[in-house]
Amino acid sequence: MNRRVVLGLSGGVDSAVAACLLKEQGYEVLGHWLDIGLDGREDAQAVAQRLDIPFSAGDIRQELEEQVMGPFRQDYLAGRTPLPCARCNPTVKFPALFREAERVGADYVATGHYARILRDEEGGAALCRGLHRNDQAFLLARLPQAWLDRILFPIGVYEKPQVRELARGYGIPVAEKPDSMEICFIPDGDYAAWMDRQGLTPPPGPFVDREGNRLGTHKGIHHYTIGQRRGLGIPAEHRLFVSEIRPQDNTVVLSDGTDLMADQVWGEDVNLLADISQGQELTVRLRHSKTETPARFYREGSEVRLELLAPARAPTPGQMAVFYQGDRVLGSAWITRARRLR
Repeated sequence: MNRRVVLGLSGGVDSAVAACLLKEQGYEVLGHWLDIGLDGREDAQAVAQRLDIPFSAGDIRQELEEQVMGPFRQDYLAGRTPLPCARCNPTVKFPALFREAERVGADYVATGHYARILRDEEGGAALCRGLHRNDQAFLLARLPQAWLDRILFPIGVYEKPQVRELARGYGIPVAEKPDSMEICFIPDGDYAAWMDRQGLTPPPGPFVDREGNRLGTHKGIHHYTIGQRRGLGIPAEHRLFVSEIRPQDNTVVLSDGTDLMADQVWGEDVNLLADISQGQELTVRLRHSKTETPARFYREGSEVRLELLAPARAPTPGQMAVFYQGDRVLGSAWITRARRLR
């Protein structure tokens, strides 16, 4: 394979440092900025100019709408909680980088994700978590196994403060630029307000308890996720949590939280990055947090069932279950339902 690599150059500090590290490792780096209709091109171009690397741009707005933003809206309207970055990586971002790599004759693509690709003696590639707390391998668990051998994650062995320090040392113009928000197409982070601006969002409706007693009025089901406690605005003798979202009757069910623990989780659209045997013990991450739960893995037709060896709090439809063996990511599935402890 050649040493030419197309790097997703966002205009932020992580991808800029990734470019520097790749150059030091002897790669010919080509910076490619992905246009989603927001700012960032000028910073990306400034980084490319400072590092003396070719710069190009690709418009991904249509793909982002079809593959990520549209499903994002539909998930909230259906009472699910989406994970847009995990959906974007395999359907929009990495395909765009591979298209550019094909155009310029590059064998590799790279990004500034905090993750690692480890290769064995036989040439096989494994997706592994980054070495530190800012690990982002979770969001990459939908990538196909066949792509891994052509992907580079140069900053996966560093912590964020180390990357900032490297950026200062390299004289990168965006060294002090604040980190971007998690959802790139909602820069202010207020997804419910973004959906309201799109229109066609649900109206206010009833908050009820587990017995169906009305507790108050919610702002629209797209404002809530399973397990949420803050922002409910319901006076009560004890803390209340979102226990269930019922789009069919525009109802949000609240409870004291004791019914949120689950001992089994089902998922669909399984993406395996390694062989997993029936009944194999592994750990699973069920939410976009650092918590992992020991579990046994079972395939049941087109679904996967996870028998949790310790109860987990609020597994949520629309989120992702990611399977691990140590640092290695074994695969993932989209959560569809869970069996809760009562």
